[in-house]
Amino acid sequence: MKPGDTLLRDTFNTFGIHIMQKGHTLQREDIAKLLQHGVDDVDIEEVFSEPADISQSLSSHPLQDAKVQFNSALEGFEDLFLNAAARGEFDGSQVDDKLEPLLTELQEQKDVVSVLLFLNDDNNYTYTHSLQVGMLSYYLATWMGYTEQEAYQAGKAGYLHDVGKSKIPSHILNKPGRLTTEEFEEMKRHTIYGHDIIMQSTGDKISAMVALQHHERMDGKGYPHGLSLDEIHPLSRITAVADVYSAMTTARVYQTKQELLRVLKELHKMSFGQLHAETAQTFIRNMLPNFIGKQVLLSSGEVGQIIMTNPSDFFRPLIKTDKGFTDLAMQSNLDIEEIFM
Repeated sequence: MKPGDTLLRDTFNTFGIHIMQKGHTLQREDIAKLLQHGVDDVDIEEVFSEPADISQSLSSHPLQDAKVQFNSALEGFEDLFLNAAARGEFDGSQVDDKLEPLLTELQEQKDVVSVLLFLNDDNNYTYTHSLQVGMLSYYLATWMGYTEQEAYQAGKAGYLHDVGKSKIPSHILNKPGRLTTEEFEEMKRHTIYGHDIIMQSTGDKISAMVALQHHERMDGKGYPHGLSLDEIHPLSRITAVADVYSAMTTARVYQTKQELLRVLKELHKMSFGQLHAETAQTFIRNMLPNFIGKQVLLSSGEVGQIIMTNPSDFFRPLIKTDKGFTDLAMQSNLDIEEIFM
């Protein structure tokens, strides 16, 4: 697509929401809007222009450069994961080469919800999830006051936290239904496998510790060792929060993705006993402002925009639709089905 092209058909996003009308002549901001909504295929009547115009239109979205780095880091993790599956180790020197450019690019991006919505790949949960956890761990460490170097370490540990799943048999890892007791016991071993693979590949003790501990819980009911409270490394607590949020908001073979604010509410509940309270609350507090201005699809079928966070219920905001304002805190019969840019 480039400025001047004309849409030959009405354009809808993946949720069936009408985005742009047939016959509309595209401008750069229209192309950015289509990118924001995840529309990557349209029927157009082309107009021919100089290559410079095409280049400018492709780079019009503020996250376009980050998307390039995201795809590179995603490919890097796939290569890392497959090598770990085949050889029990990976080339540790490639981790920083793939991850550092992405996290450097994200330093300027403050709207984390837009980052998650734009930088996504639903085709492979395992790889996308690991990259999301790395990004969220980096952001969360920053919000908690860690230095840039410490935040990068948190992001790196999050990026590698699930590498142990490379040793889980595919019939268990990709099983669409509920795991048996025996299968779940094997799945839990990915934490131990991950620790050993990272130590063998890089000798990075902190990343290895996070891989081992990211399913431990403050109440001692996690795995693999049933640790609790201060026995759990601070970066493991960060990755645990990022891991839960990404897992619940990403589509998997056995679970559809959940609405972003609803998952924040679930994290709030988990902060009372399971997840580290300060870490989870810091994540929630810094994520909530990012939802202001986002488009939503309501359970009524209406499309609206989040206007403000509701002080009586942070997770049920005020929505503006074509019909007026809808206060979800006052209308329990309505829910947000999907949030998009």
